[in-house]
Amino acid sequence: MSLKPRRIVFEEVWIELREAVQKVITLQGIKHDIWNNLFADVYQICVAHPEPLADRLYLETKTFLENHVQTLLDQRVLIADPQNASKDESSVGTSSGSSYQLLERYYEVWVEYSHGSQYLNNLYNYLNQQHIKKQKLNEAEAVYGCNNHGDSQEKMEIGELTLEIWNQYMIQRLGNELVDQILSGINAERVNNTSGQYNKSTEVIRGVIQSFVAVQEDRRKGSLKLYQELFEARMLEESGQNFRIVASELLQVCSVSQYMERIIKKFEEEEKLAKIYLHESSLPKLRKVCEEEMVTKHMNFLYSECKEMVANEKSTDLRNLYILLKPVTDGLKRLIEVFLEHIKEQGKKTISCMKGDSVHIQFVENMLDVHRKYEELIHTTFKSDPLFLGALDKACARIINEKHSNNQVCRSAELVAKYCDSLLKKSKTTEGEIDQKLTRSIIIFKYIEDKDVYQKFYSRMLAKRLIHEQSQSMDAEELMINKLKQACGYEFTNKLHRMFTDISVSNDLNAKFSKYLNDNKHETGINFSVKVLQAGAWPLGPTQVVASFAIPQEFEKSIRLFEEFYHINFSGRKLTWLHHLCHGEMKLSFEKRNYIVTMQTYQMAILLMFENTDKYTCKELQTSLQLQQEIFQRHLQSLVEAKILLLSEEKMNDDTEVSINVNYNNKRTKFKITTNLQKETPQEVEHTMNAVDEDRKMYLQAAIVRIMKSRKVLRHNTLIQEILSQSKVSFAPNVSMIKKCIESLIDKQYIERTPNSGDEYSYVA
Repeated sequence: MSLKPRRIVFEEVWIELREAVQKVITLQGIKHDIWNNLFADVYQICVAHPEPLADRLYLETKTFLENHVQTLLDQRVLIADPQNASKDESSVGTSSGSSYQLLERYYEVWVEYSHGSQYLNNLYNYLNQQHIKKQKLNEAEAVYGCNNHGDSQEKMEIGELTLEIWNQYMIQRLGNELVDQILSGINAERVNNTSGQYNKSTEVIRGVIQSFVAVQEDRRKGSLKLYQELFEARMLEESGQNFRIVASELLQVCSVSQYMERIIKKFEEEEKLAKIYLHESSLPKLRKVCEEEMVTKHMNFLYSECKEMVANEKSTDLRNLYILLKPVTDGLKRLIEVFLEHIKEQGKKTISCMKGDSVHIQFVENMLDVHRKYEELIHTTFKSDPLFLGALDKACARIINEKHSNNQVCRSAELVAKYCDSLLKKSKTTEGEIDQKLTRSIIIFKYIEDKDVYQKFYSRMLAKRLIHEQSQSMDAEELMINKLKQACGYEFTNKLHRMFTDISVSNDLNAKFSKYLNDNKHETGINFSVKVLQAGAWPLGPTQVVASFAIPQEFEKSIRLFEEFYHINFSGRKLTWLHHLCHGEMKLSFEKRNYIVTMQTYQMAILLMFENTDKYTCKELQTSLQLQQEIFQRHLQSLVEAKILLLSEEKMNDDTEVSINVNYNNKRTKFKITTNLQKETPQEVEHTMNAVDEDRKMYLQAAIVRIMKSRKVLRHNTLIQEILSQSKVSFAPNVSMIKKCIESLIDKQYIERTPNSGDEYSYVA
């Protein structure tokens, strides 16, 4: 076959081509060689000499298709087949036989026509590619108005043309009647509760609906316009009426719990129905209508038992309520508020019964139980919704930071610090258990607003553990500090790290001191080790330093030699001996057996007084040791309670005689008598809180100066807000404290009030 253009008689070629088009569009068989020749006919018409006949071919094909669809409409769709009527009626059961017959006949001819149009589009491929596409306006021509074509109407490709003709001659004339029957069939499925059961009628209804989409599927924009305007709008309206009726009927016979279950089941049925019949874009629209009619309009009814559900923690009902309210705007707001208040009540109840010496353990573990319980409830019932997790956080924060009165200090920070201290002290607890409990304690720690109070208590307790060598393990200590650093940053744990460093450096220092003694052949007579601590890193304030103490002769040489060694290696540094924090082991020899006892320095000094003398009065002992009366009596009392020393009378006074208990007997040969002395006293707690207040004042003053230095001039309220923003990481200062700090800085001439306004400050350079 030659591809060279030649002169042809259009009518002769078109007669044969039209017969083939008739067979193609009606899916009749065509031999392979004839099919190939048809492509050549289309080509020869499009490139005919002397003038191409492509436009005439397009018009003739269009006319043929219009006549064909009109014939289908007149002969095959509107005219029922009497032979198949009874069969159709018995096979559907969703609507009258004639009604369904229209849908079935339409679907039948649509399937045939739509498939035939695809083949026809392939047959006219050359016409589509070389003539129709080239005549279409491109975007640039549309923008700039460069229309050089004679035809004012844009041509469609043959595939698009077949679908457009179907739309104009079939759907536009039968559309409303088809939609009536479709909605009738869908409603019948709702009534008969047969959603998801696929049968012949399902296939027909689905195919008819899909035809509304398919006829405009090749359009770039508005491809769903026909589907939405003809079918979807009416479907949503009638579905809404159905949902309204169903909701009204259920409200009359169901409790809230039953209503929710039935509605959720209805949602599932509608979703199945929608997935079978509707375009995917209709699913969210249908669900929204369903939610509006069955949920949003009955919110008060759904919430009528909300408090009871939450109070009794009915997980199934709460889960159903969550499912229904989640898509509604602000639908969960009320449920979240009720849930938050419930957690607060349960939290307060569980910590209100705390008592005894283990209050700190009860507080942390009870709060962790509350947190874990409701976190699991949120996970299983509310699908770990961030809104409910936020409510849990708010509830826990309020419980933990609640002050029962304005004058009472919130003890949460202190209790959590004590809980960590109890874990990190030497005990029978395994390292795995300690790690797990410390990790969980961070959950409670994060809710504490006054983290600076926690830091103060924790650092004091850490200092005692390190100094008295009470830590379970240094790895556990370091692990906890790293957890705190992750939660609050490096600044929060800076001093804690320095405390660790001091202990490590002290170990090296003691090794060098031993070498110094050996090199210089000094003998101390006792095993002596020292911990050198940086004054700025350790919470050992001046109020804790005991001013007077007569060091026993047995210790003097060791202390003197260490001072000589230290000053040789570190000139310019001053050593202050904190004897009240020192401890050691002393061997006590009685008639029956010997004992090795660990005790504090003051206790050792008291016992050393009895090396050569059996009895002293309290006044004599105190004068010799130069100890304050309160400290002396406290340490003497601990030795009396341990039954190592005896008093001549029950009440201790200056003339009371103290003697060694020569008949002392103990089952253990090695023990400690320092534990009670290391417990935190109310005075120490008060001192810690006072230290926190002083630190806060300094922090706030520094923050004010820093802000004012960068901003130069600032109004009072703006300054307050910036200070609150900067300090919230460590603590939540009250406004009265901030005002006092501002006044203090004005007095110190760091800032001043501006002349023009009483509530505006300026930085004094």
